[in-house]
Amino acid sequence: MRTKKDSLQRMSDRVAPGALDLTIALLMISLLLAALPLLSAQTRQTPLSFRPVEARGALLPEEQRAIAVFQEVRASVAYITTLVYRRDLFTFNVFEIPQGTGTGFIWDDSGRIVTNFHVISEAQDVQVTLSDQSVWKARVVGRAPDKDLALLRIEAPREKLRPIRIGTSANLRVGQSVYAIGNPFGLDQTLTTGIISALGRQIESLTRRPIQGVIQTDAAINPGNSGGPLLDSAGLCIGVNTAIYSPSGAYAGVGFVVPIDTVNRIISQLIAYGKVIQPGLGIQPAEDSVARQVGIEEGVLVLDVDRRGAASVAGMMPTRYDDEGNVVLGDIIVAIDGKVVKTSDDLFKILEGYNVGDEVRVDVIRGGRKRTLTARLQED
Repeated sequence: MRTKKDSLQRMSDRVAPGALDLTIALLMISLLLAALPLLSAQTRQTPLSFRPVEARGALLPEEQRAIAVFQEVRASVAYITTLVYRRDLFTFNVFEIPQGTGTGFIWDDSGRIVTNFHVISEAQDVQVTLSDQSVWKARVVGRAPDKDLALLRIEAPREKLRPIRIGTSANLRVGQSVYAIGNPFGLDQTLTTGIISALGRQIESLTRRPIQGVIQTDAAINPGNSGGPLLDSAGLCIGVNTAIYSPSGAYAGVGFVVPIDTVNRIISQLIAYGKVIQPGLGIQPAEDSVARQVGIEEGVLVLDVDRRGAASVAGMMPTRYDDEGNVVLGDIIVAIDGKVVKTSDDLFKILEGYNVGDEVRVDVIRGGRKRTLTARLQED
């Protein structure tokens, strides 16, 4: 005799598994729809509560000044990308690979861009991105490694070029406010602020020549800031951000800036001649460490003399061998026009104050005796 339980079991056996899953899903949806009015009612009972917004007063004068400087100068600052070429070992196709980044600024409406020499020194190609994000291929038209400066040029229309305004570094004061705009770590259009921490510093260029009169600032300068402008509170460019002092390679509160008066002089020569006209004597000086090893405590030992140069015409003697093969030390330069020369840095500093063609008195020590020679400075 069939029971009710047997009938139900036979009915269940005839239901397909998919139909059973669908039935359960429809039941769950029905229950959720039935609960929605209750949830909505509960939500209406707990409205969102926002904190009231308070009106603030005017920005502080120093804030307004920083904003004004940035808004005025940002269009003059460029983002520089250096590229190198690499060949695929399998296809032999040549690719451009980004090598590094830096900063520059628009010098004039002819498309000239100023940056640091070390930013572009190893690049095979250079791109300049302006503040409107337009990208331009740049040519390197001038190099001044001794001052860590370089001049680029892009073929951009004049309406896209906003030359930076130039100030002077002759009357700067320690403690005055400064602003740096650059691309630290590739983050373009970054503003940092600080003060002039010191003046008259000296740093070394890639060529190991000293750069004189350098500005020290605590405005944050990081990798990528190199070549960007340092600005005063009037928005005038007073220098080119060049180097940092940091054991870690990142900002440590000490940055160095090539003063704008030096930049103006060097860039003017690069535009006019394509190179820097450096006055000199036409000599090869010995390294200071070498001079000390041979017992010369002060002065610059002359290793070699250009046979047709200024020093040779003046009668200066180089280091040489005598007939018996012994080393005879050359002249030791100890003063230029009465200015004491103790090291090769002193010599370079003094000569930078002259022009090619100037006549100078050179005091030298030869064989233990002091002599004075007259030399007309040449292009070095």
